[in-house]
Amino acid sequence: MKCFVTGGAGFVGSNLVDRLLSMEHDVAVYDNFSTGLAGFLVNAKESPKFHLINDDILNLESLIQAMKGCDFVFHLAANADVRFGINHPEKDLWQNTIATFNVLEAMRANGIKKIAFSSSGSIYGEARIIPTPENAPFPLQTSMYGASKLACEGIIEAYCEGFGFQAWIFRFVSILGERYTHGHVYDFYKQLLENPNKLLVLGNGHQKKSYLYIQDCLDAMLFSIEKFKDNVNILNLGTNEYCQVNESINWITAHLGLKPKLKYSGGERGWVGDNPFIFLDTTKINSAGWKPKLSIKDSVIRTLQFLQDNRWVMDKRR
Repeated sequence: MKCFVTGGAGFVGSNLVDRLLSMEHDVAVYDNFSTGLAGFLVNAKESPKFHLINDDILNLESLIQAMKGCDFVFHLAANADVRFGINHPEKDLWQNTIATFNVLEAMRANGIKKIAFSSSGSIYGEARIIPTPENAPFPLQTSMYGASKLACEGIIEAYCEGFGFQAWIFRFVSILGERYTHGHVYDFYKQLLENPNKLLVLGNGHQKKSYLYIQDCLDAMLFSIEKFKDNVNILNLGTNEYCQVNESINWITAHLGLKPKLKYSGGERGWVGDNPFIFLDTTKINSAGWKPKLSIKDSVIRTLQFLQDNRWVMDKRR
């Protein structure tokens, strides 16, 4: 099978590319390297089954040409800058929603019918049902990111109905692990490198979050594609646990052997649109036979170890 991966130089995308190549698939990566890193594709470039297209997903004509001959699309490219969405709301519209429309149009032009899409638990807003199942009623949207991802889901579903596409829509919790380049572990570690005696925490530290290790995430995605065969398959991906931000801070500082003074910004939210409690119900995929292997604590430590061993990632991000 020839797979097309948008955002294939990013955190989740590059790990997926390596996995697909190990399964002997041909893989075409489409990335403009606005946030993805060429260093994440070093191993992939050694494979004769790998092909890289350096271009913008908003360039529809290029996307159509690049997608020729592919069988399956993994659409992972997106603006994941949740925290600062209100500073540039057009970015979520263009890089998430319009970009997804372009991917679907390029698929339609090439007769490609299958797509896996990285959505987000953020689409549930501040859910009233915890843990939150896939069929939970949607509350008001609280972030530009979540709203744009929900719009993407709707467009994909409409293409499945109107053009006979088949889709796997994955609503992720936050993903941790090797090649992680943004999020709380990255932010805290960066702060502690600059000043090991002080740590600024957005919110009150009592926000409850769920996380999933990258390899468990890939296992779940590939398992779901084999197991679920409806035209539209919507699945929560996460673990059956969550942690408070303060707990994660304790794991990080203990691993580093530090005891910084914590300074909180106050309130139950770290920023506008921050959900103080994210915990997804994963009964659907668990009942089908998939379960994660790594705990949240182990995922946090592995992420931290990766950042310690690969300081070049932080240098590139700067």
